[in-house]
Amino acid sequence: MSTADKVTNFIKHIIDNDVSEKKHGGAVATRFPPEPNGYLHIGHAKSICLNFGVAKDFNGTCNLRFDDTNPEKESEEYINAIKDDVQWLGFEWAELKHASDYFDELYDFAITLIKQKQAYVDSQTMEEIQNTRGTLTAAGKKSPYRDRAVKENLELFEKMKAGEFDEGSHVLRAKIDMASPNINMRDPVIYRIRKKSHLRTKDKWCIYPMYDYTHCISDSLEGITHSLCTLEFEDHRPLYDWFLSQLDVPCHPQQIEFARLSLEFTIMSKRFLNILVEKNLVSGWDDPRMPTISGLRRRGYTPSALRDFCERIGITKKDSVIEMGVLENCIREELNVNAPRAMAVINPIKVIITNYPKDQTEKLDANNHPDNSAMGTREIAFCREIYIDKDDFMLDPPKKFFRLSPGKSVRLRYAYVITCNDILKNKNGEIEEIHCTYDPDSKSGSSKNTKKIKGIIHWVSAIHSIDAEIRLYDRLYEIPSPGASSIDAINANSLHAMKNCKLETSLASAGQDIRFQFERLGYFYQDSVDSKPGSLVFNRIVTLRDTWKKFTGKK
Repeated sequence: MSTADKVTNFIKHIIDNDVSEKKHGGAVATRFPPEPNGYLHIGHAKSICLNFGVAKDFNGTCNLRFDDTNPEKESEEYINAIKDDVQWLGFEWAELKHASDYFDELYDFAITLIKQKQAYVDSQTMEEIQNTRGTLTAAGKKSPYRDRAVKENLELFEKMKAGEFDEGSHVLRAKIDMASPNINMRDPVIYRIRKKSHLRTKDKWCIYPMYDYTHCISDSLEGITHSLCTLEFEDHRPLYDWFLSQLDVPCHPQQIEFARLSLEFTIMSKRFLNILVEKNLVSGWDDPRMPTISGLRRRGYTPSALRDFCERIGITKKDSVIEMGVLENCIREELNVNAPRAMAVINPIKVIITNYPKDQTEKLDANNHPDNSAMGTREIAFCREIYIDKDDFMLDPPKKFFRLSPGKSVRLRYAYVITCNDILKNKNGEIEEIHCTYDPDSKSGSSKNTKKIKGIIHWVSAIHSIDAEIRLYDRLYEIPSPGASSIDAINANSLHAMKNCKLETSLASAGQDIRFQFERLGYFYQDSVDSKPGSLVFNRIVTLRDTWKKFTGKK
């Protein structure tokens, strides 16, 4: 019997075997270690679901650890956002940790490496170091400072710590092998001078450890058994193992790499996403077009839909690009079952039903869900003046146009059959009003209703509707793999803000965390930032079906 509830990927197979063989004492401990230099995106969601999911499946633990070793790029805003994202996705960490928790230990371990003649202070510039690292086919060149005496290295490193040197004047490098075929093993830098105040340690330190050095030791100090990371760290694994093998650390975690998430029409890079924010190409990290977790949350995606997406794409060793439709189908399928229905008119045009009593208002019953009677019904008002969508009317329609047109009839959802008799245009020649008559015996659900009409359209009462802004979103980029050309590939039509839309009055008092299907239009969610009582804003989460034409950037 497997230790895990369900082994669904190669990582769980490895851990299942480790547990069976009592490796790491049979324990499983993982961690999610983001750098707080930006908001998390959906690629991080994959790692979150993997690390916390593995811990849950094997009755283990998962820590949230902030890799806070770059003080100039990190902020409390990002730390709080990351914690919110992890919890919103449905996970709780065993312990909240920071790389800065271990700064003292990391410094002591660096002293140990110097004493073991496995680290030295290099006084070359970073440019000189880079130029002497060699290439994939040529060995690097040894630093002229590589053979400094232990005593001199200790003195210089202490002065670096004391702030006696300028930034860039010295670094501490591990002494490994400048001829190694793995460039990461060619005397990597493990400490550099940064005279920046730190969020947590303030001005205690002016030297900060590098990621490759910090990460493996932090894993060991926390008792992590399986260090799960993306494929770009595969070439760093020998360095991860080297540091741990040279030092007297509590344990030696196992690093396992998996393919990172690549999603069509998005950028999976905090650096590039930050450019979009800084250049005001989006409204912020939580812009509903962004692939950030906060952006997807604001747009209306649910935690369960993102977890479902991460499960569907799986964990592999091979990089691949996932179609946007996979993500959209996850939320679409969920909301098709769970979202209550409502009616909204995005591009309204008034219809006057000339033979309906002027002062009469009729209350009609509408199903909140066509396939789930348990969700109940709601009342919608019907009166002489209503709004329909401009797209549901044509003066000169094609043969198979089953909506409203002069002399033609259409059924109003939950209401009556109306027939267009006349139109009223304004001075610019634009249609301002449509005049119709209704058949009193055609009421939906009535025993008198015998009319068979192909076309059914949605509508709202002109008197009883509420105004709202509806935002329709498209792909943020026009091409599936924007890459380095991300700015040039921005889709200028990725947002259509539709003002003065008309909605059912029931939506005025609906809870802000409810997702609706606006009939025939898609699934919508009240914007958590801009929507206010009396000034509602709804974001379209996703259309009713995938209408995107692949690779064209056009609908």
